Amino acid sequence: MKNRIYKLKNFYIFWSTQELSQLGSAMTNFALTLWLYQQTGSALQTALLSICSYAPYVAMSIFAGTLSDKWDKKRTMLVCDTLAACCTVLVFVLLKTGLLCTWHIYLLNAVNGLMNTVQKPAGDVAITLITPKKYYQKTSALRSFSGSLITILHPMIATSLYALGGMDAVIIVDLCTFIAVFLALLLFVQIPPVIAPATEEKESLFASAKSGLKCLNQNRMVLMLILFLAGVNLVASAFNAALPAYILPRENGGEAVLGIVTAIAGVAMLAGSLLASVLPTPKDRIRLIVLTMLFSLTIDNFMMPLTRTPLAWCIAQILGYLPIPMMSTSMDIILRTTIPTEMQGRVYSCRNTLQFFTIPIGFFWSGWMVDVICEPLMERIPEESILVAMFGTGKGSGAGMMIFILGLLGMTICLIFGRILKKYRYKELA
Repeated sequence: MKNRIYKLKNFYIFWSTQELSQLGSAMTNFALTLWLYQQTGSALQTALLSICSYAPYVAMSIFAGTLSDKWDKKRTMLVCDTLAACCTVLVFVLLKTGLLCTWHIYLLNAVNGLMNTVQKPAGDVAITLITPKKYYQKTSALRSFSGSLITILHPMIATSLYALGGMDAVIIVDLCTFIAVFLALLLFVQIPPVIAPATEEKESLFASAKSGLKCLNQNRMVLMLILFLAGVNLVASAFNAALPAYILPRENGGEAVLGIVTAIAGVAMLAGSLLASVLPTPKDRIRLIVLTMLFSLTIDNFMMPLTRTPLAWCIAQILGYLPIPMMSTSMDIILRTTIPTEMQGRVYSCRNTLQFFTIPIGFFWSGWMVDVICEPLMERIPEESILVAMFGTGKGSGAGMMIFILGLLGMTICLIFGRILKKYRYKELA
């Protein structure tokens, strides 16, 4: 036990402090979502907050990995953290002076997304460098565990701080987490360098990005898994855009209920992370990934809009989010054991572009559908319609319709890619 703790000392410090930073950022983003919906009442304008974060991340990820492979990992993360903190400070200053507008938040979120574009692949590779291979399963489960814990805590803490001290209190706590994380990374974490071949050092930015795509293309199974998860992310991001518009306007909804329902998703993921850490190694990780996503995308998206009480919404979240850590742990292990360490920054960045480009699309599409199509439609239809029986009446019923549509889409994506991945698996084994 002591030997394991010693070998994973760097990982434990790095993992715990980085997750603390993620908690602070998630709290600020949740509070900004509440603030923006109060200001606009629009699902689309609220969704644009996430779109501005993800758009630069998706657009630049393919090149960011190349830079993270060439640059010192620790230095890269310190600089990105500092610039992101400066954006948070600017939000605070604009808020205190009464000048904060929605376009300010969109712009600063875009800058934060750009910083995350470079920081994330550097952090992913750093995890590989400081973790002995035999501990990959355990550390992947721990990362899923902490991600679940953040999902539980950030809406509860953000809602409480927002109610007590408004955006000011949330931002101050976020900045305190930044200071702690910056000092821990600077003083206590040692990340060994990756020695790249001389030919790679001389590669241009585009040539290096192309080499990452080439490496990914040579492993078609991983490529198809990434494209499958791109479809999953389309549905998941659209769900996240519609959820506030579904719960906040309801008579039995509101900010507190949204915080609880969001936190319950984290509780489910926490339980799933514990399961992932104790269950035996699956015989077929590909099949596990497809089946868990099929269950998750259908049960949550069908149950959520067809029920009317916060308790039922929480049960839907539990059933929908419980399998996700088992999927993410298997995907993480497949990537780390398949892709050479010196290529992981580039490949992870290509993965980020391909797997996450659907997230801003999903947020925009869902916000637009709720505001322009679904809500107006539910306002016009007669009360005896089957749609009213399914989704209710009043503001929020259109968002419920959108969530149900996403359940149908998610089921279709899983069934199609399940057949495709089965064919590729047999080709790889042949």
